[in-house]
Amino acid sequence: MTKKPEKGLTYKEAGVDIRMGDQVAGAIGKLAQSTYGPEVIGGVGGFAGLFELGGEVKLFRGQYKDPVLVACTDGVGTKLKLAFLMNKHDTVGIDLVAMSVNDLIVQGAEPLFFLDYIGMGKKDPAVCEALVKGVVEGCHQARCALLGGETASLPDMYAPGEYDLAGFCVGVVERTKLIEGTKVTPGDVVIGVHSSGLHSNGYSLARKALLERAGMKLSDTPAELGGKTLGEVLLTPTLIYVDPVRQVLSRYTVKEIVKALANITGSGLPGNLPRTLPAGVVARVKKGSWPVPPIYGLIQRAGDVAESEMFDTFNMGVGLTLVCPEFNAKAIVGTLEQSGFPASLIGTIEAARDPGAEAEVVLD
Repeated sequence: MTKKPEKGLTYKEAGVDIRMGDQVAGAIGKLAQSTYGPEVIGGVGGFAGLFELGGEVKLFRGQYKDPVLVACTDGVGTKLKLAFLMNKHDTVGIDLVAMSVNDLIVQGAEPLFFLDYIGMGKKDPAVCEALVKGVVEGCHQARCALLGGETASLPDMYAPGEYDLAGFCVGVVERTKLIEGTKVTPGDVVIGVHSSGLHSNGYSLARKALLERAGMKLSDTPAELGGKTLGEVLLTPTLIYVDPVRQVLSRYTVKEIVKALANITGSGLPGNLPRTLPAGVVARVKKGSWPVPPIYGLIQRAGDVAESEMFDTFNMGVGLTLVCPEFNAKAIVGTLEQSGFPASLIGTIEAARDPGAEAEVVLD
């Protein structure tokens, strides 16, 4: 008996729907266009995004004599696990933008454009749209263009309902305006700009302590969270510090008052603040000089986490640090607060015993 030939496979039967992908790309393109200024050429749909650097673009006309391009890339990490569990996908795109543009702004750079990558098992138009809405909101906050990206169907890579995100940002700064921390000296002070919570770091420890060890649910409303659910607090988006830093830098266009900026992400204050300081100094940070969001106390108690581990893992309520002369600190804190970003004077810069020693943070 002759065996009938099997029906030929299609890409759709293998798990990738090209037509669905085209629909998703079209919807994403319309969202991205809301971030475009006159420097973006051609719009969406090409193989690559185009961004004009000269000509009649206001951004570059006479503004930069010796421009330096600055590039950053990052992801959101295991915070995505909470988005999966809550089926809420419209905030992690803000986190994605924040993780790159906050790294970029601490060099003194202006974000120009952002690109995103979304990988998922099967393209879900509703989820894709929610994710990109978050990315677009982040780009609006950072005032940069969502120039392009990629949404990939990878049916054998991700479990149903899961995805991963990556982001890439390019900015520009005048070479003489680069903020590298080399001019920090003993006697300067450290300002801490408050965070909105965990931002996008430490979630593996947070989930282990709260959900696994303490057996809490994301729908729980612990008294210390002020009526919010645990899930709402944990999914609070990362703050984007581009605008307040711009406001501060615009006040000091002649004197270099802002000597160092640091994005406080994984490794917390001890791991990030020294990256922006020269050898031979110590940043002495006074605990209790800024408000610590209650979610941290909840995590610490739930997981019996040592205080040193908390400071090494989380931002502990400080999302960005700024080093400046003491004389200017009060005015800078005022500018930050007028921009809607509360800040506190949290520490001082001192000389290390060994002039050649690497910079470090001492928590008092």
